[in-house]
Amino acid sequence: MLSKLEPKILWKYFFEISAIPRQSKHEEKLIKYLIAFAEKRGLKYKKDAAGNVVISKKASKGREKSPGVVLQSHIDMVCEKNEGTKHDFLKDPLQLYVEKGFIRAKGTTLGADDGLGVAASLAVLESKDISHGPIECLFTVDEETGLTGANALKSGFFTGMRLLNLDSEEEGSIYIGCAGGKTTSFSKQIKRIKNDKNCSCKIFISGLKGGHSGIAINQGRGNALILLARFLWNLNENISFTLSDFNGGEKHNALPREAYAVININEKELSALEKEVRKYADIYRMEFKSFDEGVTLSMNKLPASKEALTEEDKTTLINLVYSFPHGVHSMSPDIKGLVQTSTNLASVIIEKSKINILTSQRSSVESSIHDIAGKVIAHGTLAGYSYTSKDPYPAWTPNPESKLLKTAVEVHKELFSKKPQVKAMHAGLECGIIGKKYPGIDMVSFGPDVMGAHSPDEKANIKSVGNFWNFLKNILETIKYDRN
Repeated sequence: MLSKLEPKILWKYFFEISAIPRQSKHEEKLIKYLIAFAEKRGLKYKKDAAGNVVISKKASKGREKSPGVVLQSHIDMVCEKNEGTKHDFLKDPLQLYVEKGFIRAKGTTLGADDGLGVAASLAVLESKDISHGPIECLFTVDEETGLTGANALKSGFFTGMRLLNLDSEEEGSIYIGCAGGKTTSFSKQIKRIKNDKNCSCKIFISGLKGGHSGIAINQGRGNALILLARFLWNLNENISFTLSDFNGGEKHNALPREAYAVININEKELSALEKEVRKYADIYRMEFKSFDEGVTLSMNKLPASKEALTEEDKTTLINLVYSFPHGVHSMSPDIKGLVQTSTNLASVIIEKSKINILTSQRSSVESSIHDIAGKVIAHGTLAGYSYTSKDPYPAWTPNPESKLLKTAVEVHKELFSKKPQVKAMHAGLECGIIGKKYPGIDMVSFGPDVMGAHSPDEKANIKSVGNFWNFLKNILETIKYDRN
């Protein structure tokens, strides 16, 4: 079924790059692929110190005086997998399959974000039947863990002043703005003591949808870390236990889907613990039936742990995570339905002698990024945790008067007989950074329907990918009239 998908030229390249590991900060194999692609076709290319690559293609015959266009995508992907899935993102190819009109990956993220943008750019470079002006395809690295590739761009790396960002995920929408943000992490040194309980159990929460911490932050989905801490906080009222481990989440830009804790109790409390687990499993299923219907809370018995956290460190951690700021902080007063400011409690990891907590904040208003980060910092420091705040990236301020936008809207109306929705998104795009580095550049962002990005539920609508490809081709052909 994969071999029959249309458009063949785009899917061909998506399948090829899906076989190449491209975890953030480990994109070297795909960088080599891009360079080999350019060299094989006699296309000019450049690579900077960060690993960003730009491949240039001359204008079609008769289009030499048309405006140059930059096609921009990022080559890394968020690497998430379901519990029990055996997959090494540094070595293994993605296992793709088709299901009910969607393409998915078995047990892992699909990498349609932004693999489809990369594939579309390669298809344009390969294509012989698109009439276009000068093309530069900009492939950036490490977008997902801090937009470091875009941050490393130098003036003059590319020359076009019209940029099509191919990294949004909703067909029929053209984006002209996005949120900025930063990450804030916390840590605390801990001491371990001898465990005095004779029974250890792993408490596991799973089945949550997770997803992109910007796009899905307002969809009512559960946070595995907070739900786990909630259970432990309430359990502490009825059963005496010590805590040996608490772990969940990984990426700053993903809602945590799974988390577990290892607790220690006396054997005689085991039946009471099982009762509490069943009770809260029912509570969570009831509360999240409309948003996260697959949520589960379970337990299994383990060999008795040798060590545990001190009572003070246990209590502080549970209180902190249970009460941690998470979710929508404010909505935009100017754009209906747009989240203006949010924060995501992304991960908690207990090491041998330290607890690490990772969070991220987003806002379309720069001052609000610092405000929500300040609230998160204040919360963590009250619990005695130290913090670092880093990786800030700017918002992309919407420009409703964009000439490129007007062209894209006109093309969409002609091609699909309807106006597109013009939007801003509560997620970080590289356009904000690129706009600051290349003042005056005109940019829009669009893409096909991709659902569940940043989670193993990620899937791309096959029909939508065809529409995305046709839209991209028609924009490139229309710009020859310079309606701008």
